[in-house]
Amino acid sequence: MSDTARPAAVAQWSEAMQRAGAAMLSLAKSPPTPAASRPWDPAPILQSMLGAMADWASRPQDLFKLQTQAMGEWADFWAATFRGQGAEQPIARGDRRFTDPQWAEDPAYRTLRDAYLLASRQLRQLNDQTAGEGPGKTMLNFLVESYLNAVAPSNFPLTNPEAARRTVETGGANLVAGFANLLEDAASGRGIVRRRTDPDAFKKGETIAATPGSVVFQNRLFQLIQYDPTTPDVAAEPMLYVPPLVNRYYMIDLKPKASMVRWLVEQGRTVFVISWVNPGEAQRDADVSAYVTEGVIEALGAVERATGRTGTDLFGFCLGGTLIAIALAYLAAKGEAERANSATLIGSMVDFGDMRDWSAFVHEAHLDALDEHTAKRGYIHADELQQLFSAVRANDLIWSSVVNHYLLDRPAPPSDLLYWFEDGARIPAAFLKSYNRELLYNNRLREPAAFKVVDVPIDLGAIRTPILSIALKDDHVSAWDAVYRGARLFGGDVTFLLGGSGHNAGVINPPAANKHGFWRNPDMPESADEWLAGAEKLPGSWWPTWNEWLGAHGSAERVPAREVGEGALPAIEPAPGSYALADQ
Repeated sequence: MSDTARPAAVAQWSEAMQRAGAAMLSLAKSPPTPAASRPWDPAPILQSMLGAMADWASRPQDLFKLQTQAMGEWADFWAATFRGQGAEQPIARGDRRFTDPQWAEDPAYRTLRDAYLLASRQLRQLNDQTAGEGPGKTMLNFLVESYLNAVAPSNFPLTNPEAARRTVETGGANLVAGFANLLEDAASGRGIVRRRTDPDAFKKGETIAATPGSVVFQNRLFQLIQYDPTTPDVAAEPMLYVPPLVNRYYMIDLKPKASMVRWLVEQGRTVFVISWVNPGEAQRDADVSAYVTEGVIEALGAVERATGRTGTDLFGFCLGGTLIAIALAYLAAKGEAERANSATLIGSMVDFGDMRDWSAFVHEAHLDALDEHTAKRGYIHADELQQLFSAVRANDLIWSSVVNHYLLDRPAPPSDLLYWFEDGARIPAAFLKSYNRELLYNNRLREPAAFKVVDVPIDLGAIRTPILSIALKDDHVSAWDAVYRGARLFGGDVTFLLGGSGHNAGVINPPAANKHGFWRNPDMPESADEWLAGAEKLPGSWWPTWNEWLGAHGSAERVPAREVGEGALPAIEPAPGSYALADQ
């Protein structure tokens, strides 16, 4: 360290030690208390591991063959390394752990990286050849990936080149400050690795979720927001957005340049949005049926009263789209299908036969443990849901934060999408039980009349409402081919689009950004692969194509812009409303 850098390092050390001391005192005063119960059961995890061990013990010849192959690969690797030729291993597309130039330029770091990648490939190969299918095998896959993510050399200060440089530059103050960050997160009682983005960078209603509008209706489950028009006339058909329960509604109303709500209003659409309540003890009995009838159907009725018009364009994301599909079947069974003019389902599943990594959690023992856990207080906490989502995307949502926050002491950058992601919400116990058991575990939506809303049988094949199903190519929550298979269950006119990017980022793709691209194919062949093979890839955002589809399935009638409160529903309070502003 140079003499000029020494005073700065001393100041960093002093600040870091003060923060660490304060964090220790805070943690000592209010240590985190262990949970009385877990929302998962450790038994299936142990069973999957023991099952893998028993399988390989019963096939020693196959295990010996893999071991021999692995020994040969390691011999080739080290021979090439010692000759100075290197033995570079392929890095997965989008793997940001090894982007620092030293991983490629420094022989020691390059060898460490490639040895890790080779070992990872071999362990995955061993796992792939382990006998068995179903949740047990999926759980084993999850355990293997979790282990490989955790032991990556990028996660440790001595084997991460950027962390090593930072430690030299600060004289180790970054590690002391990172330890203080760890203690502060532990003292918060909400778990570690919380600060993925700057929590003070945005303020709801001012810099995010700030499109002008008002709450015009509310009940125990939701508030309904109507947005102010910006055009002199609007499409006759109003729009109603149904969000998922796990996060607040405003993923579609981030900062203005990324706001889908603002963009739709500017296209001359009357936009209404459901803002779900953050449920507590009072909503513990609200199951899937309640969220369909008291939620989607009641919101639809409020839109009809506010606009004086029947025939609403519904759109929803993820679980919100699943609720819309159930609501459409409910309306069809009740002879009220005309109340929905069209429906757009974005990243939404109705056939849960293939849930990929999520199948590891759809296990009867886990569901029993979750039921017992949520029965104590009537809901599952947002932090527990965040931990589940983070575990499935550990490199992006856990280990990158470990590196940035605990090793580098790097301030969390402002991100409107991550701010929304971390603003989670609780889910009632009754909803989780009915959704997990009936839809995820038993996949009852796939079979006509196997699932009921109150006493009304749900048949997706009876839906004749025009549907636009939009999947995302790199979606880790709703795999795009699974979304496609579900779209084929609807009985009416179905159009399928495939957007680029992932579950969240692929949705928030304003035309001005000109990112990601999308695929379009007017046909609906039996398999998703056939659909993609015949699809045309187009550049930019799918939003304008969606707007064209809405126009093609509308009346083409224009009416004077609808001012909030001019209809049967007066304004209650400004958007985003008290439900969205409530704490977790």
